[in-house]
Amino acid sequence: MIIVHSSWQSIINNSYSKLSKEYREFLENDTEYFPSYDNFLNAFKTLPLENTKYILFGQDPYPREQSASGYAFIDGDVEEIFSKNGLSKKVNRATSLRNFFKMLLVARESLSEKDCSKEAIAKIDKSKLITNIMQFKDNFEKNGVLLLNTSLIFTDKKSTSKHVKNFLPFMNELLFNLQDRNIELIMLGNISQVIHKKIPYSNNFQTFEAMHPYNIQFIKDSSVRNFFKPMNLLSNL
Repeated sequence: MIIVHSSWQSIINNSYSKLSKEYREFLENDTEYFPSYDNFLNAFKTLPLENTKYILFGQDPYPREQSASGYAFIDGDVEEIFSKNGLSKKVNRATSLRNFFKMLLVARESLSEKDCSKEAIAKIDKSKLITNIMQFKDNFEKNGVLLLNTSLIFTDKKSTSKHVKNFLPFMNELLFNLQDRNIELIMLGNISQVIHKKIPYSNNFQTFEAMHPYNIQFIKDSSVRNFFKPMNLLSNL
């Protein structure tokens, strides 16, 4: 039985039932994908439905088991965000996450978009900033942001489109059940095209769309900065 926060249970049960019988059997019996069966719905375990204001859609989990946390954009292998030399080595290796953090530092005016170097980041007073990746997840949730991948599992890169396709009935039923709530969809990059085309009920929601943070221009996008700035996602207060 899938266990999520009680406020989501009936919606998730309904959504899960829309998956094909074959795919449900795969999810319930296979042990080679990640996050595991017990973790791929983590986003629905920690943010209650009544507190959800946004759904941020990623594409699929990170392609490394230790990184796939069950939350979109939250790399479970990162742990510490900063180092004495700027961002931590693991953040620097995760391009999208690195650019997201730089954008947020520019948005809070801790960093200039003209100088996002490691030296500039090293000089920032971090006493009022979060220090680890799960605090980042918590701050998203404090702002009512559900961190949801369009495909909830990963096996290998060539199978990504297959898993996205298999989860479409789940996602469509989910949004059907949420369409009368005041929830906004956040879609970064090409995933917006998939969602609008393949998940019909997504078109009943207000959306915020922007380039994917993999693109370095994400840091300089004023619409992105203005959208996320009020959330104070890096604050430890």
